[in-house]
Amino acid sequence: MALVVPEKFQHILRLLNTNIDGKEKCLFAFTSIKGVGRRYASLVCRKADVDLNKRAGELSEDEVERIATILQNPRQYKIPDWFLNRKKDIKDGKYSQALSIFNVLLSVQEPIWNLVLPRILEDCCNTFNLIL
Repeated sequence: MALVVPEKFQHILRLLNTNIDGKEKCLFAFTSIKGVGRRYASLVCRKADVDLNKRAGELSEDEVERIATILQNPRQYKIPDWFLNRKKDIKDGKYSQALSIFNVLLSVQEPIWNLVLPRILEDCCNTFNLIL
């Protein structure tokens, strides 16, 4: 990092309910958001026209807003479907990017419950001699 800190440097950046370290470069700083890896962060930075060598704390408010909108709506910015982490959702059949802790955990738990719940119901019916 440079010896001289810019005037509008943010040491902690808040983006999508996640604290991001302002001292790290953009590419690695955005990977602290759940659901964002290095390749996805690189693609988002390129789509938002942000320099990859810039520190996260040096970003302007406009650049942070552009990055947030691209992270939340990737298909509007022509990010291909195969790049997203939630392909053909079970409920609605759409492609999306699961971000933040809640969405990532929910996307993992739903398919598990879809497999486990019928088995639990079957076991309960067998214990009480009920017919499904």
